Amino acid sequence: METPKNAHSVNSRIREGLSRVAAALRADEWERAKTLGLNPTQLAILVLLEGRVDGLGVKEIAAHLGVSQPTATDSINALEKKGHVEKRTGLTDGRSVSVRLSTKGVTLVSQETESDMIGRAIGALGDAAQETLLVTLVTMIRGLQEEKSIPVQRMCVTCRYFDPFAHPESDKPHHCHFVDAPFGQRELRVDCREHEQADPTSRAATWDAFQAG
Repeated sequence: METPKNAHSVNSRIREGLSRVAAALRADEWERAKTLGLNPTQLAILVLLEGRVDGLGVKEIAAHLGVSQPTATDSINALEKKGHVEKRTGLTDGRSVSVRLSTKGVTLVSQETESDMIGRAIGALGDAAQETLLVTLVTMIRGLQEEKSIPVQRMCVTCRYFDPFAHPESDKPHHCHFVDAPFGQRELRVDCREHEQADPTSRAATWDAFQAG
């Protein structure tokens, strides 16, 4: 990695820090994938499809993973041969194909475990720092998706069921209308299988209320 021209700017130092964490995550992904007989892209596809009963198209999968469509196609084909995913032709468009987990794929994903290395690093931060980091990451991801750099993620802050700071005096200030229950900042989700994307206007209003709270 080349030293940036302005190495002393906060922006540059944060980028460098994130790159170090990303390198550790990539190494961890290789180890986790290897234990399941996969490569990291194949594992990422299975994790992405988990909970998506209608599946995703190849183009959507490639966009979510930030890879080319040929790369996504090769990995999907390999997973199909292993019996971990199924392809289904669209009912209204015979040219469209959706990819979803097979029963075998669901079982395999359930065996996927988090890294002790990354878990220890996060655990060492303490509760308050963990919460701050989670909110910061949500903010960064939301900014990237609003710029259309990444697809809309299945986060609380983009979901139509999310009601931020509905209970402002409580230690569980937010409300999820899907389960009709309050929850706290530490419980904010980055990827929720029950997520239903809110329309752009509602997303903007929800985000304003989240920030104001």
